[in-house]
Amino acid sequence: MHDPRVPEALEGWSVLHQIYRIRWADWHELPLEERRRLAAEAAAALAAMRRGAGGTSVPVTLLGHKGDLMLIHLRRSFDELQAAELAVAGLGLYRFLEPSTSFVSIVELAMYEMTMQIHKRLGERGLKTGSDEFEAAFDAELEEQRKRVAARLYIDPPARRHVCFYPMNKRRGEQKNWYVEPMEERARMMLDHGKIGRHYSGQVTQIISGSIGFDDWEWGVDLFADDPVVFKKLIYEMRLDEASAWYAEFGPFYVGLQFSPSELPRYLEGEVPELVRS
Repeated sequence: MHDPRVPEALEGWSVLHQIYRIRWADWHELPLEERRRLAAEAAAALAAMRRGAGGTSVPVTLLGHKGDLMLIHLRRSFDELQAAELAVAGLGLYRFLEPSTSFVSIVELAMYEMTMQIHKRLGERGLKTGSDEFEAAFDAELEEQRKRVAARLYIDPPARRHVCFYPMNKRRGEQKNWYVEPMEERARMMLDHGKIGRHYSGQVTQIISGSIGFDDWEWGVDLFADDPVVFKKLIYEMRLDEASAWYAEFGPFYVGLQFSPSELPRYLEGEVPELVRS
């Protein structure tokens, strides 16, 4: 049933973030030839996952102590995410990777304003909320919207050097609770929130994924940019708007450098890997 209090969301890629620490001391104890063999095997596997028809995998080196390597897998289903996870676990390199954390989600496009518009249109047609006719008409409207925004639901992560990932919640505390605010108020705040992001169009690519029921946080945010300063400016400005200032809770931030799979051996030998743009 399509509850008028609940903003509809259109779903796309299934997403898995894997974050690892590399056991550098153990890795460097291996003979050089063995390191080269394992690195080449892992690079070839990542390259095969990088641009598949059913999705992609993005390798990122991380700055700071939270991890060394982040793999962002985007696939059509959870089964395919599991296959990607098992493929990584099957690498010879894997015994030198220590899982730091992970995040499971699905790319989503929340439709606050559109949800209210559809309810209004169907009500004006005399359809009663919850009736079979209403549900069928609502589903048909959603399918049209899904076709219109398919490219945003199955976005191809851009070849931009800098990557920022963080999870977040909407506050559900005693004094401020996002989920008890009227639908109209939530829609208004999210509209204002989105306007800030549009000011940075062309400077940053944003991928929002929903994780309610999948992970410990409610959403995941991936940002891709050529200049990392954009992350700081965008996130600071967004924290000043009503939706964030009163209701947003942020998890840990992971920031690093996207690189080409062919550069993995260089990284494992202590060099900064490059992002080779084709």
